[in-house]
Amino acid sequence: MKFFLIILILLNFLTTAPKANEVNVFSSRHYSSDIQLYEKFTSISGIKVNVVSGNDAALQKRIVEEGSDSKADLYITADAGRLGLFDQKGMFQNSISPKIKSIVPKSLRSDNWTGIAKRARIIFYSKDRIDKEVIKNLRYEDLSDPKWNNKITVRQSNNIYNQSWIASIISNNGKENTDEWVKKFVKNFARDPKGNDRAQILAVAAGEADIAIANTYYYALMLSGQKGLEQQQAAKKVVPYFPNQSDRGTHMNISGGGILKYAPNPENALKLLEFLLTEEAQSHIVKNTFEYPIIENVEPSEIIKSMGSFKQDLSTPVEDYARFQAVALELMLRAGWK
Repeated sequence: MKFFLIILILLNFLTTAPKANEVNVFSSRHYSSDIQLYEKFTSISGIKVNVVSGNDAALQKRIVEEGSDSKADLYITADAGRLGLFDQKGMFQNSISPKIKSIVPKSLRSDNWTGIAKRARIIFYSKDRIDKEVIKNLRYEDLSDPKWNNKITVRQSNNIYNQSWIASIISNNGKENTDEWVKKFVKNFARDPKGNDRAQILAVAAGEADIAIANTYYYALMLSGQKGLEQQQAAKKVVPYFPNQSDRGTHMNISGGGILKYAPNPENALKLLEFLLTEEAQSHIVKNTFEYPIIENVEPSEIIKSMGSFKQDLSTPVEDYARFQAVALELMLRAGWK
């Protein structure tokens, strides 16, 4: 009887033990180029990458509900705010190896997750209606000036990119100052917020506003022609401007990932995370997604480079985006930001 019990225990272990040659990635990034990168990782390491794609809410819900039964090893998403809030739920383990720590600036990671690419949220202005001298030395904080009344367009308050952006301003200027700033900023909206980042740029091109707030990769995507000739021509009617060059630099967010708390293959997940931070992988990411590289010695895509070099805000910890996200949304809603 004891012999058969041992056999059953062994069989159960063999059928439930994690496979040493695979890693399971849950990702909200919908880039075919990411799949190509995972295939490259497999060819180098021999570790098979299984990908589950979906929106963040669905992926996080599944991971939480499955708990210790989850097969997810690595969670990858866009925005430090999302990563930070998921981390606050205790869903990650320490993902930062000495190698990652030596590569990624401290402001672009936490103990449990790291950036794998950067994205800048900047100003785009009408080349026909705004003189570049007027926009010169502009800071995000200056967008509350009444001279921009009825000239600004931006996404809704429920957008995570906006919440992280406002959280970064709170991190630098404090809650009270940001509260006053947001109230004045909202009064300068040219229309009720709607649409994605490309919709804001299109609104400026169409004359509905003079200034749009949007991420740089959306603009690059439009310029590339991948979204059609109409959007390409619209993008040519606006000019990118990188704010806060006289102080902390332009707001930077990340795409990133972390090893999950119950990951069945944490060693393989770490290998993949480290691979995504190699020069080869970084070059692949930025050339296909129009994001900025995390590591040095890697050039962004030609379209992104054509927008010009600029001072990046690498002093504000991206961890603060989750830390101040609830406060940011509170201030935005209080100010009437729909």
